[in-house]
Amino acid sequence: MINTAPDIFSYPQYWAECYGTAKFLPTSRAEMDALGWDSCDIVLVTGDAYVDHPSFGMAVMGRLLEAQGYRVGIIDQPDWRSAEPFMALGKPNLYFGVTAGNMDSMINRYTADLRIRHDDVYTAGGDGGKRPNRAVIVYSQRCKEAYNDVPVVIGGIEASLRRIAQYDYWSDKVRRSVLIDSTADILLYGNAERAIVDLTHKLADGEPLEALTDIRGTVVIRNAPPAGYVEVDSTRVDWPGNIDKLPNPYEYLPEKDKDQEDGKGGAKNAADDVQPLRIIPEPLKGKERLPEKTYIRLPSFEKVEKDPVLYAHASRVLHLESNPHNARALIQKHGKREIWVNPAPIPLETPEMDGVFGLPYQRVPHPKYGKAKIPAYDMIRFSINIMRGCFGGCTFCSITEHEGRIIQSRSHQSILNEIEEIRDKVPGFTGAISDLGGPTSNMYTLNCKDPEIQASCRKLSCVYPTICQNLNTDHRPTTELYRKARKLDGVHTISISSGLRYDLAVEDPEYVRELVTHHVGGLLKIAPEHSEEGTLSKMMKPGMGTYEAFKKMFDRFSKEAGKKQYLIPYFIGAHPGCEDDDMVSLAQWLKKNEFQVDQVQTFYPSPMSLATAMYHSDRNPLKKVTYKSEKLYTPKNDKQRKLHKALMRYHDPENWATLRDAFKDMGRPELIGDGPQQLVPAEEKDQQKRRQVQPTKPGKAARGGQWSGTTPKARTDDSEPQRKRNGQKTAGSRPGSKPKGGVKKSAAGGKKAAMNAKKAGSTGKRPGKKAPQRSAKRG
Repeated sequence: MINTAPDIFSYPQYWAECYGTAKFLPTSRAEMDALGWDSCDIVLVTGDAYVDHPSFGMAVMGRLLEAQGYRVGIIDQPDWRSAEPFMALGKPNLYFGVTAGNMDSMINRYTADLRIRHDDVYTAGGDGGKRPNRAVIVYSQRCKEAYNDVPVVIGGIEASLRRIAQYDYWSDKVRRSVLIDSTADILLYGNAERAIVDLTHKLADGEPLEALTDIRGTVVIRNAPPAGYVEVDSTRVDWPGNIDKLPNPYEYLPEKDKDQEDGKGGAKNAADDVQPLRIIPEPLKGKERLPEKTYIRLPSFEKVEKDPVLYAHASRVLHLESNPHNARALIQKHGKREIWVNPAPIPLETPEMDGVFGLPYQRVPHPKYGKAKIPAYDMIRFSINIMRGCFGGCTFCSITEHEGRIIQSRSHQSILNEIEEIRDKVPGFTGAISDLGGPTSNMYTLNCKDPEIQASCRKLSCVYPTICQNLNTDHRPTTELYRKARKLDGVHTISISSGLRYDLAVEDPEYVRELVTHHVGGLLKIAPEHSEEGTLSKMMKPGMGTYEAFKKMFDRFSKEAGKKQYLIPYFIGAHPGCEDDDMVSLAQWLKKNEFQVDQVQTFYPSPMSLATAMYHSDRNPLKKVTYKSEKLYTPKNDKQRKLHKALMRYHDPENWATLRDAFKDMGRPELIGDGPQQLVPAEEKDQQKRRQVQPTKPGKAARGGQWSGTTPKARTDDSEPQRKRNGQKTAGSRPGSKPKGGVKKSAAGGKKAAMNAKKAGSTGKRPGKKAPQRSAKRG
């Protein structure tokens, strides 16, 4: 069934719309006074500096609520050491809205090797330490401390990816839903425009928050499941054989309460007596058509906390229940409370997307920052987000868990209008648009050919292991958009800097020709991520044959255009399922193709991703999980992860001694020597080789390959952090004027595809303050 929802701009405006539109949403009482406000209806609290731009989630939510008629204030990067900064705008009439910002606060603060970062690209001046660890929890608790009778609504990427029990890499344990730990009242996940508009109007109409338990895209705490539902019991993975029917434990009415029989006590809470109509064991759910009012019971927090196999199973179920047109509600017990996850929100239609991106953003940081630079803003101020969502399903990436698989696209006219607005409004514009993209550059308007098929589909990816026959791969709308954009007055360059999904691109040679001829400034980034099929299958990425096919097409069209252009491939080490021999093969592939990786990425287990479930459980949730499932090899300790990083930088003399020792331990001494398949010189030739190695020229940092965008600023303490989106294109994910260089052709190849990064940045040698010690079992 294809579900629909009211247009987010169709609601009657709130009475406060008479105050009009603020130039900037107020961040102080003085600014409120200047607007004539006596109070705010909603106060948004964010871990980012306030930039009034559609790439920053709080600006989008604030402007959207303003368009609904509400008075919205922003408290940005408050000092969390007391409740006083959270009172800066007074008591909100409706609620506090809390987010950690465009990026998960833990990923923002720590590298993949758990070293503390000393900068923050979402902060004025780029200074680190302006937001707390687990910012959603801290901010929410401070809001409650400031005004304990005001509801707290949490959202954004950090809350979204922690909506159920989740493995936490930084503490090496499974944590409870962030809704419980934060003491907030309701959680909005994903692109939350629909949910926040619906919720806000209902609260303004006087509906109690505790009654708003069925809004799509929200998570609430319940004492018991709602009445009238059928439960699918998915709390276990191994069931007895030949299940035809299990006894229904709710078949008979429960005995009356003894106090009631004796005439003692008052009426019982009706919710305490609510039971599902019936319970269907997981193996039987496919044997009948389930009613619309069906929920799936996940293993409890207490179970998944102690049992990694059940954790992997719960992760698989959550991902299978992500299509907004067929997903069922999920329920997970946490002690005596139940976490109730409503189905995902209905994707926005094109007119709604146009409306969201057409709101009156100033497109610059709030004036209070003066001349201080906000690095993330500098990277995206001339770039444009044309779409949302990703159906690639890469297991290491959490875009799908947050934005969904269904692509939501803007109209050509909306995008062209934004280009003209940048031209006319943004300081420093010289005629170059740095990107027309999104999570990927070439999924614009691509969706299932048949809406009915899309509504019933539960596939984790539309392009793995092969491109689905029902997927529309026609890139003509994108090609036409590029051509229209190039014709605009005052615009001389349109770069495409978002990562390209090359397995889709090869389906449309005309698109590749257009891209290569007009929109690549010498370097194009793509992400094979690995060379070996075993590892690629755990990532849900295509094989290297697709890469080779695209490379041939890219080289041919570059030659026809008379341009010397190069591909920048990115790779990940230490991914779950990646054996040491797989990394050796990747290193040999790099050497064969004369690539030298400047800065490398080791796998970063972000909350809720399928690869993180693999990392924690050593099981593969892409398949049905049981206790008999084959165990995955997962590099976890520092020695293993550093070895994988060193193999991707086999050419670096600093790694030669480590690699020689590793090859001997692996029983692979044939890898030592000067042959084409050998990776490091023999020890006696080490010094001679070192003298022959040319010093590298400092250059721009490269993404290591795991994430969907590049780091806005070179880091020297580790590989690049994950860059996520908070309902919009994340500022840190969009590059500036051109793609970041990730690899270079070796000297033997005679060509450079990009400049090297600083050696300290590429090898992670800079001493950094270590995070608290991890559990001994990891090392």
